Amino acid sequence: MSVTTKPVNQKAWFLILPVLLCVAFSAIMPLMTVVNYSVQDIISPTQKVFVGTEWFAAIMRDEELHGALWRQMIFSLAVLAVELPLGILLALSMPAKGWKSSAVLVIVSLSLLIPWNVVGTIWQIFGRADIGLLGAGLQWLGINYSYTGDAVDAWVTVLVMDVWHWTPLVGLLGYAGLRSIPDAYYQAASIDGASKAAVFWYVQLPKMRGVLMIAVLLRFMDSFMIYTEPFVLTGGGPGNSTTFLSQFLTQKAVGQFDLGPAAAFSLIYFLIILLLCFILYNWMQRVGTQAKEGGHE
Repeated sequence: MSVTTKPVNQKAWFLILPVLLCVAFSAIMPLMTVVNYSVQDIISPTQKVFVGTEWFAAIMRDEELHGALWRQMIFSLAVLAVELPLGILLALSMPAKGWKSSAVLVIVSLSLLIPWNVVGTIWQIFGRADIGLLGAGLQWLGINYSYTGDAVDAWVTVLVMDVWHWTPLVGLLGYAGLRSIPDAYYQAASIDGASKAAVFWYVQLPKMRGVLMIAVLLRFMDSFMIYTEPFVLTGGGPGNSTTFLSQFLTQKAVGQFDLGPAAAFSLIYFLIILLLCFILYNWMQRVGTQAKEGGHE
């Protein structure tokens, strides 16, 4: 008895061909160009010398890189530590139904619609002691505040600016997670006489874990690549207090025109982000699995 197999139509692959071409031109080819520059010394547009891993070794010994990496790690962890609980509180305080819910959603989303360079300009004016509400208000209270002259003030201002800009994203993701919880869970909790804290800890927070995982990954990756807002607000200063990794890379590539070291560092930068996100994602997956297993026991 012969078995006939139905021929498989492979024409569907042509539908994703434009996507593959776009990815090749927008990602793969520029990445290969960076790899090429990272192993060569660009003397002139027509003269290049192969140097192997020399630029990688040199950039790893750079003290300015170590300082920028340290500042970047502290900033990204501070962003998560502040924006995650604030976003959860925002999601819990938003109305669930009716016209108030729609109005609050629009208002909360407003800061996310503002371009990054405009955010930096807004806070640049907002923090000025002569015309800015924040700077003038702090000066009136007797607080000597200057984001252009004091490193701590500059760093805190950049952090608060990022919290103002991106906490609504965490709040909206948390709100979506809350709205996906069936009413039966709340009814069961009400019958058992559970308090609001117990409902949050045993019902809402576990059900929000998926969207919060997305929020953590998005905010960590974005904060680890922050460039425009601190560049517009402080220019990386005073000194190097707000010079993060992306601005350090830009100074190498554009300011000093050291294409070889800049290309080597961009690859290291990419691998650092990839590794940290991989570790963070697997850790959160493990925590979620353990929580589910504990709930079934």
